[in-house]
Amino acid sequence: MSDEFDQILISASQPGADDRLLRLCWEVRREAAFINDAYKRNQLRRICHEVWDGRDNAVVKYTEMLDGVKLTPAQFRVTKEDLEKAHREVDKKLLASLRQAIENVRKYQSEIFIGNKNTHPGIRYTPIKRVGICVPGASAPLPSTVIMTAAPAQIAGVKEIAVVSPPRCGGSIHPTILAVCYELGIDEVYRIGGAQAVAALAFGTQTIRRVDKIVGPGNQWVQSAKLELFGHVGIDSIAGPSEVLIIANDKANPAWVAADMLSQVEHAPGSAVLVTDSQVLGEKTLGELKKQVTQLGRAKETIECLKEYGGIVVFKDMAQAIRFANDFAAEHLEIQCGKESKEIAEKIENAGAIFIGEYSPVAVGDYWAGPSHTLPTGMTARFFSALSANDFIKSISIIEYSKEQLAESAEDIIRLAEAEGLDAHAKSIWLRLGLRQDE
Repeated sequence: MSDEFDQILISASQPGADDRLLRLCWEVRREAAFINDAYKRNQLRRICHEVWDGRDNAVVKYTEMLDGVKLTPAQFRVTKEDLEKAHREVDKKLLASLRQAIENVRKYQSEIFIGNKNTHPGIRYTPIKRVGICVPGASAPLPSTVIMTAAPAQIAGVKEIAVVSPPRCGGSIHPTILAVCYELGIDEVYRIGGAQAVAALAFGTQTIRRVDKIVGPGNQWVQSAKLELFGHVGIDSIAGPSEVLIIANDKANPAWVAADMLSQVEHAPGSAVLVTDSQVLGEKTLGELKKQVTQLGRAKETIECLKEYGGIVVFKDMAQAIRFANDFAAEHLEIQCGKESKEIAEKIENAGAIFIGEYSPVAVGDYWAGPSHTLPTGMTARFFSALSANDFIKSISIIEYSKEQLAESAEDIIRLAEAEGLDAHAKSIWLRLGLRQDE
């Protein structure tokens, strides 16, 4: 491996390290959405505007232009027969694993769901009626994304779920994804993707009814479209290219750390950053990366991605590493610090999901543990959370006063209304109680 690859090893005490770390943070954030790209934002807005105006015709146009697949509106939706066929033909051992994953997610999401636990008379939780789910059309099928988005919605009581995914598998959606949709009882599946699919879900077309909320991961176009259309429709978060930040000390296994880093950057784009207080671990992990990356099928793309969006940062002490981790606010945050792992986890304030200990790699969360793997990226875990069943409900405030209660509070309410110059508000109170305006 060339010396150029050594550039990802950064000592936080060296001159210029702060600038390199800032650039690393910016590159990761930039990859999540069109934050500072006016040209692409204008392209995105044009797509959204054309879908608003042209509806099905615009979706046809951009599906052919961007995905190379010519569809008629009647071909957008996958037939029930194709869904059933995919389910019938899926590998039975894989289906058994998928079913257990679904069960794990449903169990976890049921346990954390607040919609049926509140007893306060002043609030009512109701499920969102109709939800759209974006499933990426990656080089490999991502059936786990269907599980991690649809199962929480179903636990919350969502009745209508529409899935969109680009036609990247023979002009349609990979049969494994279709099989999972069928297993979950979802029969509204559209072979469209990208910004045009997000706009179609947000606005509705002649063929696709609009939804109330759009969730799910995707590339820059998908996530930027969700941001652009937020307000027309609800969204979950920016769930863009995958990323991991690993906090590790000299107790960590460098081969395992390197493997976990590569598991994210192989998405290409993807980000992987190790922060440590051990120079030895940093150097050994770099050596493992050089060795392991050559064994990957997509080695060239992974190397370029790691050089662009990766880093091994050696800090003076663990306190500095933790501060950086909280600023970075990673989608996945692994802690491999031996017996100190749980103690360090308690100091983490910003992360999509925390994986504690050397036997808790990201893959456990991606497929099995129960929390959704749809997580905020691009440093947005400072204010966004992991997708959960609680994202599919909304609350309605309930206010019910008796005449006696209103009379007891009337003077204060009237005073506040008049202080704001809203005489009609005040009148709505004193008129009910037979009061004079000047009382």
